[in-house]
Amino acid sequence: MKSELDTFSLYGNIILPECVPIFGLLIVLLIDLVSNKKSTNSLYVISSMSLFITITILSFQWQAEPIIGFSGSLQADGFSRIFQMLIALCSPLCLPLAVGYVECTKMAISEFLVFVLAGTAGGMFLCGANDLITIFVSLECLSLSLYLLCGYTKKDIRSNESAVKYLLMGGMSSSILVYGFSWLYGLSGGETNPQKIVDGLSDTRICNSAIISLALICVVVGLASKLSMVPFHQWTPDIYEGSPTPVVAFSSVISKIAGIALTIRILGTLFIFSPNEWKLMLEILAIPSMVLGNLVAVTQTSMKRILAYSSISQIGYIIIGLVTGDLKGYSSMILYILFYIFMNTGTLACITLFGLRTGTDNIRDYAGLYAKDPLLTLSLTLCLLSLGGIPPLTGFFGKLYPFWCGWQAGLHLLVVVALITSAISIYYYLRIIKLMLYPVDTRINPYVQTYTIPLSIPIATNSIEFSISICAIGSVTLGFLTNPILYFFQDTLRLSNLFS
Repeated sequence: MKSELDTFSLYGNIILPECVPIFGLLIVLLIDLVSNKKSTNSLYVISSMSLFITITILSFQWQAEPIIGFSGSLQADGFSRIFQMLIALCSPLCLPLAVGYVECTKMAISEFLVFVLAGTAGGMFLCGANDLITIFVSLECLSLSLYLLCGYTKKDIRSNESAVKYLLMGGMSSSILVYGFSWLYGLSGGETNPQKIVDGLSDTRICNSAIISLALICVVVGLASKLSMVPFHQWTPDIYEGSPTPVVAFSSVISKIAGIALTIRILGTLFIFSPNEWKLMLEILAIPSMVLGNLVAVTQTSMKRILAYSSISQIGYIIIGLVTGDLKGYSSMILYILFYIFMNTGTLACITLFGLRTGTDNIRDYAGLYAKDPLLTLSLTLCLLSLGGIPPLTGFFGKLYPFWCGWQAGLHLLVVVALITSAISIYYYLRIIKLMLYPVDTRINPYVQTYTIPLSIPIATNSIEFSISICAIGSVTLGFLTNPILYFFQDTLRLSNLFS
């Protein structure tokens, strides 16, 4: 009896953080089914509470020893807890955008919240997955939620188109990834556990064969497609432009967090015999991602397409910390991801609010916004400058540490390209800011002329402004806490199986 209780407690500790958002989405579904008068506020509170409970549970488990359960298919260690915390953190920042957007567009809220919670649970399971089957199921749970969210505005042709493109491209990348998995499964003698696969490959002495290289290429291509790295980025700008802006804010961050966690777990474990090969492949993909992402962003006229190409370049910066392969590099990479959550979500929150009040996301329509809404202009300016890495804002410190770790690791070409492309990114961010503060024409454009701020702020608009405020504060102040956060991540990663 005691053994059964210990086993139940062990398994419960592993999956408890993921079970809370699942329980929250079941409550939302139940209320939606049985209640005739659906209260948006109550559904939003339930969803938010489930996410905050998840964050609380992860906080209590933070310094716990690594645990492996469910026949080795799931594990909870310092590495997985960090990425699960990042996912659980970005979801509450995006929920106010969803509530505000859905309320203003008069759409159903319950399904939106269910998809967000399902995607959160899938991403968290993916961070702790320790089995090829578990990895694939968790990845598809996250991906399917994002596909459905992209096509949520069913009457919008662009939203439908983006959902179809995302589904096709996502399915193709998943197929390539699974094809690489199938080679590893067969060559290891039918194993799905990463450590057993490595042992099986060691026994057969084919670790450095051409077949393993083929499996590595398939896995890297599948992961690069999920992370929208060049040349597998074609779907990203269209998805950003066609999807509802709150969906872009959610998917752009959670896909990067889960994708990076999956990349480290797979490449750092399954291909431990060939670290130089996969690091070189990631370097080759990161350089064009930074160059093309920033250069093409300069030519864009849509705010969402600019952020799409900006996100392509941002993943290149993140890869620098990953390629170093050491504790300091991983910690600096996670630090930048944390800062990116606030910078990117804050920018998209401002775009969401402006789009709801004007119905446009074209850059030229932001001209003269400062005259009508100085607070929104200030918040958007701070988030954009932080994305560009202007000191002393958060983005500057976020880029400084990965670049410095990359330079110390001998990745001189990668760091030089990152510095040059970061300077290019400042140009198109400043172009937007200049237009908001000093319009080219002396006349204010028609969209800003009709721009009105409600005197009695409705809950929908207020929820978006709350998220904007939190993200703007984070984009300014978190950089001053860089050292404590960085050391905290390093201490937590030491409890991980990756560095044990």
